Amino acid sequence: MRVSRTQAEENRQAVINVASRLFREHGFDGIGLKDLMAGAGMTQGAFYKQFESKEDLVAQASRRALQEAFGRWSAAAVSRPDDPLAAVVDLYLSEAHCAERSEGCPVVALGSDAARHGADVRGSFEAGIKEYLALLGGWIGGADGGEVESKAMAVLSTMAGAVLLARAVNDEQMSKQFLQAAADSVMTQTAATAARAKPRQ
Repeated sequence: MRVSRTQAEENRQAVINVASRLFREHGFDGIGLKDLMAGAGMTQGAFYKQFESKEDLVAQASRRALQEAFGRWSAAAVSRPDDPLAAVVDLYLSEAHCAERSEGCPVVALGSDAARHGADVRGSFEAGIKEYLALLGGWIGGADGGEVESKAMAVLSTMAGAVLLARAVNDEQMSKQFLQAAADSVMTQTAATAARAKPRQ
C-alpha cells in the first residue's frame, strides 16, 4: 500500500531518531541497516526510499543527536539561571551521563568515528560543536574576543575528554575521579577568568 507524503516523512524522522540513539550506542559501523530499520519498526527495503545512503543517514542522525544534546544543555542552563555553566558542568560530568551511552553526548560517543567519515558527517559535528562553544562562551564571560573562544574550546575539550576517559576504564573510582577532576578544573578556570575581568575597586 502506498503511504502518504506525511506518513513517509514521519517514518523518515523515526528512522533518524532511532539511528541517533543506536549509533551512539554501537558506533556508525557497529550496526547495520537491517537492525537500524528494525529498531524503527520498518524493513531494510524501505531504507533507500528515505535516504540516499547510509552516509546520508549518519549525517542526519548526527545532526539530530547534537540538536538533542544542545537542548539538554539549554534546559539545564534554564534550570539554574544564576549559574548556567555550573548546571551544564554538573549535567555533563555526572555519573548518569557517563553511564548513558545511547542518549549521551555524540561528540564523546562518535567523535572518533566522525573523523573517519566524509564532509557531510564532519559538517554535522562542526555545526553542533559550534553551538556548544557559543553557549559556553556566553556563560564564561569576563574575557574578550579570542580569549572567550579559546576558553570555551578548553572547557569543551576538558569535559568531553573526561567523559571519554571515564567510560574507557573498568575502575569505577578512577572513572569518578576523571569526572570530578574535570569539573573542578572547568569551574576553577572560569572563575579565574571572571575574577580577572572584574574592575578594580
